[in-house]
Amino acid sequence: MKCRQCGKQAVVALRAHNTALCRDDFIRYLENRVTRTISKYRLIQPGDKPIVAVSGGKDSLSLWYMLERLGYPSDGIYIDLGIDLYSATSFEKAKQMAKKLGRKLFRYSLSESFEKGVEELSRTVRRPPCSLCGSMKRYLMNRICMDHGYNVLATGHNLDDEASALFGNVLYWKREYLGKKGVALEADEDHLARKVKPFFLCSEKEVGAYAVLEGIDYVYEECPYSVKAKTIMYKGVLNRMEEHSPGTKLQFVKGYLEIAWPGRDEAKASRTYCATCGYPSYGEACSFCRMTERFGRLQPLKAKLFDPSDDAGDGAASGGGA
Repeated sequence: MKCRQCGKQAVVALRAHNTALCRDDFIRYLENRVTRTISKYRLIQPGDKPIVAVSGGKDSLSLWYMLERLGYPSDGIYIDLGIDLYSATSFEKAKQMAKKLGRKLFRYSLSESFEKGVEELSRTVRRPPCSLCGSMKRYLMNRICMDHGYNVLATGHNLDDEASALFGNVLYWKREYLGKKGVALEADEDHLARKVKPFFLCSEKEVGAYAVLEGIDYVYEECPYSVKAKTIMYKGVLNRMEEHSPGTKLQFVKGYLEIAWPGRDEAKASRTYCATCGYPSYGEACSFCRMTERFGRLQPLKAKLFDPSDDAGDGAASGGGA
């Protein structure tokens, strides 16, 4: 199989795009697509201060690495869920990338603040670990952005992630979530950082190939709680459709952006703000504050800063309490 650009030996076949590329042309091809996505949807603009949500996996670390290469220097946020060896290994991968890029990495630990990991906390509030994890991550990452002056939060969600989430929301017609599944979620004055997904149109296979070809060291294992998530089932269904008709997932999410996403601002009309912390909510208290009331927060909400330029190691705690 020859590269469609230069004729050398191809290393990646992209059936959805009807092409095959060698290492250098593939990297250039993917980075150009991400650059166009950032430009078209105005994800990161001059004067912005972006930060990347990193988990230790291929998507988030590849995004952090790529943004640096493309001229969007960013710091990182890692939320430690307290999942024993998995969380410890994931944080080490994130620290390695921070050192490689010479960027700061904020770490927030559930265990240090609540003396419980995500599994114990989920039992307390009687919610599945994945559901609790998503709610807490969204709140905590936004809180770190607000406390430290970052106005753009970039996540590594790829095409497969977005197609499966969109599929589930359409399947059950969860209208309250449909407006939030686009390539960006706009800022809300002094309450919310703008959330962006530069990999929105890049498949999981493409991002994985990029990570391998660029020598990015990431955690290969999936989160132990994700195996029961419905999104895994949805991905399987979509993968079978993609196998029979390459490009199905791409057309699905592109169609959403063109047809459904323009109505994304409808939910803002009913938004209020939490009386305790000021976070956007749809009642007197946000979901995070309602949860923490049930299991009690033992320590102030503070993130520790890992700065590669600081010889002291993980650094001191930083950020305000809530």
